[in-house]
Amino acid sequence: MQFLSFALTYPIILLLSILPMRVLYLISDFFFFLVYYVFGYRKKVVLENLNLSFPEKSEHEIKLISKQFFKHFTDLIIESVKFFSISENEIKKRYKFINPELVDYYGKKKKGIIIVGAHQANWEWSTSMPLTLKTTILGAYSKMQNKYYEKTIKKSRKRFGINGYQTSETISNIQKNVDNNIHAAYVLLSDQSPRVSKTYYWNTFFGTKVPIHTGAEMLAKRFDFVVINYVAKKIKRGYYEVEFKLITETPRAFDDYQITDKYTKLTEENIRKQPELYLWSHKRFKHRNKVPKELL
Repeated sequence: MQFLSFALTYPIILLLSILPMRVLYLISDFFFFLVYYVFGYRKKVVLENLNLSFPEKSEHEIKLISKQFFKHFTDLIIESVKFFSISENEIKKRYKFINPELVDYYGKKKKGIIIVGAHQANWEWSTSMPLTLKTTILGAYSKMQNKYYEKTIKKSRKRFGINGYQTSETISNIQKNVDNNIHAAYVLLSDQSPRVSKTYYWNTFFGTKVPIHTGAEMLAKRFDFVVINYVAKKIKRGYYEVEFKLITETPRAFDDYQITDKYTKLTEENIRKQPELYLWSHKRFKHRNKVPKELL
């Protein structure tokens, strides 16, 4: 059944991906109308997240951000489809890294690097990093239920030189590389809510106490890796600029969770600059009523 589903949908996705961007954005506009006005996909979740995050904003402002988010959301889907066939020249024109020398500086020094980022702007196109950076780039991914889709997406993401490994195998992969004197930068998206049963740390995000992933900090301290944040901002439709920012080159000098706090604060600051670009459709605050009593 999985193969049949894949066999039916993959040719359609591939066919769509070769269409010019201007045509794809017309399709995106149509999808936006369906998603926002007809089906109301996750509108309640988005509005709840926005109201919790921006209590100072009026109802009109919240609705406007929500609408802008869904416009970006359907663009993101279309842009992800385009990634299956986009050329090197076009992706480099549309997704620019403005200070790759920061990452490459530590790469040349043969330092391991953790690159942390959020589900903001277009994170799928960030797999084009190897076209600009000279440092070896590796990325974690979550295993998909449909193994045929997973194989195809992995192949798509590897087109420009990034290799992936399952999130569950992150530590073993890094340890193997360290043991073999292989130096690389590891990209981790670190803004999703962890399961409460596996939560080690709670803190505020947009004024709400939530469980926070600490994996990036744990890895940085364990292997003495540099920690660098990346954020993409949208310049105009279909065009992004990515900026890297050093969080620390000496992770072991920080007390527990200080690096995580710095990243969380930086993520919130970046989201506030272009709130419509964040992935508000996931339930970011779903565990807010499960805060341990001693932390209240």
